[in-house]
Amino acid sequence: MTASTADKGKSTHDTRQPAFRIKKGTALHYIFEYGLLLLGSLIIALSFNWFLKPNQVASGGVTGISVLTLHLWGIQPALMQWALNIPLFLLGILFLGRQFGLKTAVGSFVLPLFVLLTQHGEPLTDNLLLATIYGGIGLGVGLGIVFRGRGSTGGLDLAAQLLHKFTGISLGIAVAMLDGLVIVAAGFIFDAEKALFALIGLYVTSKTIDIVQVGFNYAKVAYIISERVDDIAEVVLHDLDRGLTRLNGAGGYTGTERTVLMVVVSQNEVSRLKELVKSVDPAAFIIISEAREVLGKGFKLET
Repeated sequence: MTASTADKGKSTHDTRQPAFRIKKGTALHYIFEYGLLLLGSLIIALSFNWFLKPNQVASGGVTGISVLTLHLWGIQPALMQWALNIPLFLLGILFLGRQFGLKTAVGSFVLPLFVLLTQHGEPLTDNLLLATIYGGIGLGVGLGIVFRGRGSTGGLDLAAQLLHKFTGISLGIAVAMLDGLVIVAAGFIFDAEKALFALIGLYVTSKTIDIVQVGFNYAKVAYIISERVDDIAEVVLHDLDRGLTRLNGAGGYTGTERTVLMVVVSQNEVSRLKELVKSVDPAAFIIISEAREVLGKGFKLET
């Protein structure tokens, strides 16, 4: 299916001046990105010491391992995190090349440092559920900020990349396997309930990272197949006041060429879009899916 011409509705144009952007490669750009790396690492450290460590929530990663080793042998979490992060970083450079760069080295060192400096803070709750949720949110916010600065805190992500290189296992599965092993170990070292809470924490962290990365304002993308695409395009452009793109497609069985309309709308416009399409062609075929982020000059997602 190939793209054809794209028409724009009136409200999808944003004529305002573009927001101020920091030019890449400048000193201010590097200060900003390293500032995000430090801020995110601090938030992770505080969340770890305020919520996860005192409540024995080992929700994956090197931080989760440090919770386990603290319980087993009394090793301070920061020391264990350094003991894992630094060798993993060196192995990454040795086997995967120098793509990790200075930011990964800084993140691998700074995060345990912040954990060490904030270790004497008082826990904010001894409720296991609250600690899991808020600790997971804190980790997600911190990691999301680090990722926004195009940085990394090292840890098991590097181990996952090594596993991917030498075994061929997909990177996503490798990360899930390593985090899963930490959570399973928590089940044996603590109890099954702590492992289940750790799994909740891992889920909350992953969802929070998504929110920090792309925000709450998810859009929807609709693909419309109909014999009356011109009439549908008319109502989308003028009644819904949204832009659209015409895609050239062909029926899989008949081979008949036809036009597919692609429309990006906000969540609260989905019902209105379906009503308009069905009012023109009740037999129209509509596919609606998530569009996690919409970028492009002239497009403004109005809710």
